[in-house]
Amino acid sequence: MGHEGTHNGSRGELFTKVLKKVEVLPGIKVDKGTVELPFTNDETTTQGLYDFGQRCKKYYEPGSRFAKWCTILKIDPNEPSPLSIHENTHSLARYAVICQENDLVPIVELEILVDGSHDIAKCTEVTERVLAACYKALSDHHVLLEGTLLKPNMVTPGSYSTKVAPEVIVEHTISALLRIVLAVVLAIVFLSGGQSEEKETFNLNPMNKLKGKKPWSMEFSYGMAFQ
Repeated sequence: MGHEGTHNGSRGELFTKVLKKVEVLPGIKVDKGTVELPFTNDETTTQGLYDFGQRCKKYYEPGSRFAKWCTILKIDPNEPSPLSIHENTHSLARYAVICQENDLVPIVELEILVDGSHDIAKCTEVTERVLAACYKALSDHHVLLEGTLLKPNMVTPGSYSTKVAPEVIVEHTISALLRIVLAVVLAIVFLSGGQSEEKETFNLNPMNKLKGKKPWSMEFSYGMAFQ
């Protein structure tokens, strides 16, 4: 859905009203893009918190019921830095609590970029560290966790690293999530992370077939893959 919920259908009717008629809940991407964090190695933070509460009211009125805010981190020998993790997770937490104050369900999106030559063990370590910081920030800001959705990356080797089988990705991803993500979170909706729809589906399918403890529903939110 576009910003401000003003996109119209072919008959001039608000798109949100068209969706409501077929029982589809619309949502909206609310961040205003990334800016570089000064004195870091090209790390970024997401902007858009200024007057966000007022904007939420405008999004809710025409029909939006959930929101998305994208946080992006990268893996390098010294990244993500503590500053990047702190800045991004606290901004994400502020976004989430403001959404809930305005009756919008926040999608907590944490994308750790696949770019790089790191192996899957490194991605596992960074993913766990970032998720732990994120849930600490969400708790500090009194976010109602059962009123959120988590949109994380799958744990994979870097794009320039040796490829691994889907079963290995499943094992590392589920292990990382079980260690950090609380059971009250209703669903995990994976981002595509630069991978194709087909490849991501090959990874997600065995996750849902895997037996054992998985307290959340696991779905997909493959914007880039579908495009």
